[in-house]
Parts: sequence; structure tokens; C-alpha cells
Amino acid sequence: MATNLEMTFDEFLISKKIDPSSFRNMEYNTYNEWKNLFKSVHPDSFVAQKKFHLNPIRRRFALSI
Repeated sequence: MATNLEMTFDEFLISKKIDPSSFRNMEYNTYNEWKNLFKSVHPDSFVAQKKFHLNPIRRRFALSI
């Protein structure tokens, strides 16, 4: 099983312009499911698996700069 030691899941979300705390608070189950998957696969594989789910999440939980 691969592990992702380069970046945390929250750092990944920020890199995708997703607010991790809003996502975690409003979609707790999805957040945890994604976090567990992210820990077990390479980030590119994660993006490939969640490609069509990232944009709706980004729109709902946009990172305010």
C-alpha cells in the first residue's frame, strides 16, 4: 500500500483551492472518505479517481484568499 508523505490531505485541498475546514465541517463523511483514500494512493491517482467530483466541491467550499 502506497502512502503519501509529500503532502497532507489539507495541503492538497488548499492546492486545489478548496477550504479544508469548511469541507470537513459541512461534508464530514465525504471528507474522511477522501482523506483515507488520499493517504493510500499517489496524489495523481487520487485526482484521476475524483476528477469529476473535485470541481463541485471546489465551487461549494471555495478557498477565500
